[in-house]
Amino acid sequence: MARELASVDGRISATAEAALPLPDDGLFRGDGVFEVIRLYSGRPFALSEHLDRLERSAAAIELAVDRGAVEAELGPLLAELGAEDGQLRVIVTRAGRRILLTEPLPPHAESIAVATVTYAPSVILNGVKSLSYAANMQATRLARRQGADEAVLVRPDGVVLEAPTASVFWASPAGELRTPALSAGILESITRAQIVRELDVEEGEFEVADLLGASEAFLASTTREIQAIAAIDGRALAAAPGPRARDAVAAFERVLAGALG
Repeated sequence: MARELASVDGRISATAEAALPLPDDGLFRGDGVFEVIRLYSGRPFALSEHLDRLERSAAAIELAVDRGAVEAELGPLLAELGAEDGQLRVIVTRAGRRILLTEPLPPHAESIAVATVTYAPSVILNGVKSLSYAANMQATRLARRQGADEAVLVRPDGVVLEAPTASVFWASPAGELRTPALSAGILESITRAQIVRELDVEEGEFEVADLLGASEAFLASTTREIQAIAAIDGRALAAAPGPRARDAVAAFERVLAGALG
């Protein structure tokens, strides 16, 4: 389990001792961007891709990011952490603060139940991994009120989006693997991109009925990797994980071996 360390503008301390100068609209208004990067024995996976997305998110909200400074501050923090598994959180606030945090991985069961929750995306923030995650977190709470573990967001017009912190994949009754297209208004997930690249996946704007008729389904994210879905809106799925989820696990393991092996 990774120790909780923080680097604020290059100053490293225990996370509990870190301080953020105020005022900062990153805290006051959720105005900033972030990334969460998986650490395998202290080594960040897909670091360049995550920092590229951080820059794209920042550009979309007209926020200056000193990528060179972020990269320079990562080295000492990861050296202090050592060869531990965990996650790295990178935050840039509207005040220009660079906050890097090493964190333990959140616990994830092998499979979970999900519930669909209606969600209207903010078009102006499409594709932006911003600090404004209150709506995502509320969606999870609404799903839990329905007896599920996590939400799957669905647009008001019935098009499936994603989970609050993960991409969603499912297999049709014939076994065809599907996932919402970026054009639906979802985040350009790093893990999703790996799965789409490695497997034959149909991308599109799918109605919720298509998801509800799935033979199997799973979530994909940095911290989960691949997590099977056992039930959707109270309907149990026969296979959790099913064969397509196992395909995704094997594909992601190949990617990891190539990147870290």
